[in-house]
Amino acid sequence: MNQFQLYFKLGVEHILDLAGFDHILFVIVLCVVYLLRDWKRILILVTAFTIGHSLTLALATLQVIKVNGDLVEFLIPLTIAITSLTNIFKPKPAAGRSAMQLNYVYALFFGLIHGLGFSNYLRSLLGREVSIFQPLLAFNLGLEVGQLIIVVIFLLIASLAVGIIGVKRKEWILVVSAIVLGMSLMMMLETKYW
Repeated sequence: MNQFQLYFKLGVEHILDLAGFDHILFVIVLCVVYLLRDWKRILILVTAFTIGHSLTLALATLQVIKVNGDLVEFLIPLTIAITSLTNIFKPKPAAGRSAMQLNYVYALFFGLIHGLGFSNYLRSLLGREVSIFQPLLAFNLGLEVGQLIIVVIFLLIASLAVGIIGVKRKEWILVVSAIVLGMSLMMMLETKYW
């Protein structure tokens, strides 16, 4: 296996690792307002998130920026909670332009914070690499593919619940967002930065 394949695989595995489910929760709560037919919007959304965390991941890995790790570990579930609360208080499907734009802002801005969470992990992996450009690119592409796998699985479940079982879309958004909110609040209490 060449270097690109190795880091690509590590990126996919890192996202799909259930031990680090915070990233999975964020992607789910970001996409809960969409259905499978919205796949173009979702692809843009997931890519915006990847761009955000790729930027800070690169800067933190190169040690251009340094942020307190405990603060980042608290901010990550905070981003999940904010996104969940937005869905709960505005539980309309993301059909309107303003709802889409807010999701893109969340994806990009909160992606910056999530990228900082990956930096220590990636820095430890890249410790002996001469050039980090190719491994960083491969890792981020792996993250993107991993996120898309999560989104596809989640959207299939959503389509089953909303389209076949008959759960109302608004209720689906509220229930999923409330569950993710509860989980993110527990994560915030575990990482309490204050």
